[in-house]
Amino acid sequence: MKKTALINAELSHLVATLGHTDEYTICDAGLPIPSATQRIDLALTYGVPGFLETVKTVLSESQIEGVILAEEFPKTSPECFEQFMVLLNAEEQSKGKPITITYLPHEAFKARTHQSRAVIRTGECTAYANVIFQAGVVF
Repeated sequence: MKKTALINAELSHLVATLGHTDEYTICDAGLPIPSATQRIDLALTYGVPGFLETVKTVLSESQIEGVILAEEFPKTSPECFEQFMVLLNAEEQSKGKPITITYLPHEAFKARTHQSRAVIRTGECTAYANVIFQAGVVF
């Protein structure tokens, strides 16, 4: 049995097969997922699992160099956004590498998810609690 935090088989496979600059999305329960994109559906019920706990777990095993967020996220859901930024800042500090942040209008964000290798759906019900991660390298 796996010893690390990420024990979901589909997520483990995704992380293990990411290449530099590949993108993947972690989203709330309502974000439309492109039919041609792999869907990893973790949603059990409203709020379970949450966006932040999913982000934290996935970051424990993946290297990122950039994030893409909807520009509406900070104003519409400031508490969730601030908690996300705390996780992101901790990730920068622990890895010693900067993480680029890009903001897009929500409609453009949704269109960008079509480039994702996979979309990970959580049970989160906070507006705009979505992120596209851009894979980095560990060296």
